Amino acid sequence: MNPFTLIADMQRQQWEQTADIMERGTALPEQTKRMTDVEVGQTPCEEVYSENKLTLNHYEPTTDEQHDVPILIVYALINRPYILDLQPDRSVVKTLLDEGFDVYLIDWGEPSKLDAHLTLHDYVDRYIDNCVDVVRERSGEDAINILGYCMGGTMSAMYASLHPEKVRNLGLMAAGLCFDGEGGVLEQWGDEEFYSPEAITETVGNVPSEFLDVGFALMDPVDNFVTKYVRLFDNIENDEMVENFARMEKWIGDGIDVAGATYRQFIEDIYQDNKLAANELYLGDKHVDLNNIEMPVLQIVGEYDHLIPPGASKPFNDAVASDDTSVIEFPTGHIGLSVSSSSHTNLWPEVSEWYAERSVNQANLEDVPGIGSAYAGRLRDLGIDNLTTLANADVTRLAEETDISETTVRKWVDEAAQIETSR
Repeated sequence: MNPFTLIADMQRQQWEQTADIMERGTALPEQTKRMTDVEVGQTPCEEVYSENKLTLNHYEPTTDEQHDVPILIVYALINRPYILDLQPDRSVVKTLLDEGFDVYLIDWGEPSKLDAHLTLHDYVDRYIDNCVDVVRERSGEDAINILGYCMGGTMSAMYASLHPEKVRNLGLMAAGLCFDGEGGVLEQWGDEEFYSPEAITETVGNVPSEFLDVGFALMDPVDNFVTKYVRLFDNIENDEMVENFARMEKWIGDGIDVAGATYRQFIEDIYQDNKLAANELYLGDKHVDLNNIEMPVLQIVGEYDHLIPPGASKPFNDAVASDDTSVIEFPTGHIGLSVSSSSHTNLWPEVSEWYAERSVNQANLEDVPGIGSAYAGRLRDLGIDNLTTLANADVTRLAEETDISETTVRKWVDEAAQIETSR
């Protein structure tokens, strides 16, 4: 090629690139205002309980028919929980509402210097337990569904062990549970040979959100400090992309401090000593015994989660006593589980179905007119322990075995069938 032609072509490309940059630059003032004006956490809710810095929010139902058992979302002690309600079309809260669930969410607030002494025992066996009791009372359910995210999932597992009678189904989303070599970067960061949480908390008390943010950002410094801003500029004229970017940046920059004693305990007991997975964890004088976790357990993990990789979550299902455990591993990262469009299209309907199948209250024999506790006991002695078996029973044989008139037994069987059909 003629060298003069080559030089001219290079100059042309440079002028085109410069013109493109200048053209995109003209959009900066308008898009900067757009980024400033974005809103988050728009799903309507009301505060139904508060304690210290904590508030418990109840979200307005979006469907006429709801599942019997409500869901309480337990978020992490780091960052704000509106990542689960970032925008209307990418909101875990709204998706669960649209699927017919009654949804509650714990917003921990930010601890003050006076809260530096709070431990995991305070958060799990006091705050979470009080919130669970509020939801139980409001719903009339003895046991409720729990969905714990990240550190909130770890605490939810602890809670389910300490109060199994209050947990109907346990969902653990990107929860750090097992750290015996497969825990990824966070496990290495918490290595006691190189890192002392005691030194941090003795110096600063509560651990500043800025300290945590820098640590997380340095796990992928190129993307967090360079690449994402290049992507933003390349798409500066795309309103939707700019708004999505602004919402995420607002959440990332809206961190909260962590109570010093809890931070130290979490790093030492969970990351460094792996006490939870080893069934050696105690909160106060209470053993967090994994043998108590007999309720259904669902693990929701991100295949590309660099904060809590699948190896730090999935083995937990083998450590608990439940015989109904499941894993949904989705091709996204830690935050993508909450905010990616593909997660809301494909993942959350599956999660909702898992909860829905296990959130239907079974009618009791005593719900049939004429069957009191005495008759119910006699029926159960014969293997008739629910409405389905009663509805399918042989009337003549059952009348003979119970010494109850065939007419009465037939009424019970017919009534049981009607109740089952109507459910």
